[in-house]
Amino acid sequence: MIYGEILAGGSGTRMGNTEMPKQYLQLGTKPIIIHTIEQFLVNPKFDRIIVCCPKEWISYTKDLLLKYDINNDKIEIVAGGSNRNESIMNGIKYIESTYGIKDNDVIVTHDAVRPFVTQRILDDNIKLSKKYDAIDTVIGATDTIVNSKDGKFISEIPVRSECYLGQTPQSFKITKLLELYNELTNKEKDILTDACKIFTLKGKQVGLVNGEIYNIKITTQYDLKIANAILMGVNDK
Repeated sequence: MIYGEILAGGSGTRMGNTEMPKQYLQLGTKPIIIHTIEQFLVNPKFDRIIVCCPKEWISYTKDLLLKYDINNDKIEIVAGGSNRNESIMNGIKYIESTYGIKDNDVIVTHDAVRPFVTQRILDDNIKLSKKYDAIDTVIGATDTIVNSKDGKFISEIPVRSECYLGQTPQSFKITKLLELYNELTNKEKDILTDACKIFTLKGKQVGLVNGEIYNIKITTQYDLKIANAILMGVNDK
């Protein structure tokens, strides 16, 4: 089975003083999360689409689906966790308890606030997941990357041609992700901000899919303005 998992568990503190989490803010005529769900629904390769949102927003999310005429048995709403990896694991626990997990089952995880993911990116993730246990979507760095361990002085300047910026989706063989996650110490789990790092920590290969510059993550008010401009450009074509 191919599962899509839309991660909508965040509260969006960097968005500023808003009355709701950022994934529910309007982008054009629809909430950001609706744009993202629609992109997954268009793709026939997904057997189920799991939306992980804050527990207190589950009813609101279900109401939104009805409001925007999304009535599809593929979609299931579950409670997310306190961080990204907890949300991923909550979705997997739901899958395990509801459907069971087979060796070849794949989960394609994606930020709810990246509404411009393309069908090409989703298809490439699914295709490459047949070859690798973990996939990351990236774009090449156009600026020089500077590493500083103390925030005051440069520690290292990596070779730019070897540097990439991570996006989502990130896709995984579910059994392998569970195996490696359960091997992590509590300290390792606490510092993880990226599920692909689970694989790199254990010395496992992570395949790369080319993303798109406009596959942006909407985390600030400025990002939302940029997203509206992108949306207008798409609609004008």
